[in-house]
Amino acid sequence: MYSKLALGTAQFGLNYGITNDVGQVQTKEVRKILSYAKQNNINSIDTAIEYGDCELSLGKANVLDWRVITKLPVIPKNTNNISVWINQQIQASLLLLKIPKLEGLLLHKPSELLGKNGKEIWKIIQTKKDEGLISKIGFSIYNPDELEPLLALYKPDIVQTPYNILDRRIKSSGWLHKLNENNIEIQARSIFLQGLLLMSPIKRNKLFYKWRFLWRDLESWLVKNNISALEASLGFAMSERSFDYVIIGVETQKQLEEIIRISKSNCDLDFPESLSTSDVNLIEPVNWIC
Repeated sequence: MYSKLALGTAQFGLNYGITNDVGQVQTKEVRKILSYAKQNNINSIDTAIEYGDCELSLGKANVLDWRVITKLPVIPKNTNNISVWINQQIQASLLLLKIPKLEGLLLHKPSELLGKNGKEIWKIIQTKKDEGLISKIGFSIYNPDELEPLLALYKPDIVQTPYNILDRRIKSSGWLHKLNENNIEIQARSIFLQGLLLMSPIKRNKLFYKWRFLWRDLESWLVKNNISALEASLGFAMSERSFDYVIIGVETQKQLEEIIRISKSNCDLDFPESLSTSDVNLIEPVNWIC
């Protein structure tokens, strides 16, 4: 029985995350993380071509028997032959990762599918799936509002979406249920909001003072329920049965050990709606100014 947890790997190729004090994770530590994850039945890796040296690092660490899902970057505007460009990206990923095929290929910016080249892009990646280079195709969204126009035109195998205590839009919008009904694999990411939800109150409040009352309510709730921010964030995501995978990012094996330990405990807490927000300036990191 494989774990519902999947390894997010941005830290393996970039200095990623607002609480990251380690920097880019070195290959030696990547190997330790992968080995420990495998021992605990974690079989899925989420990566992206744009994650710096991540695919190279994963290839060095040996991910041959892993379920690897990567993301296609935005296609450059001056691209003359989209098919050739996409094929080059896929082949480069396979070469770096040292694997014969990808479990999944997602569009990092699915709004491209709504542009003039959208149908061509989808047809190309569908062809790569038919050729056996990819098992599943889909997209990684930032906001559930993206889904209605996309699903009117395309049938993805996978949708990856943000989901955390603050950002519950995929569920409150009704899209989580709809995706589940259509047998689409659903992956939750950003469950720690790039580490913001795990940041110490003093440091976090300095950077995100505007939302101080939301932090106050969250911290009071954590104290009242005698639970840590990590336990709450992980428990919130893991308790949602509609998700096939919950993506977690770590910088060390020790962090992974703690996450796995916590994930094995049942979380039957009620997470008040008052702790969530639809303010995109907070829940979408691309809007952060800090």
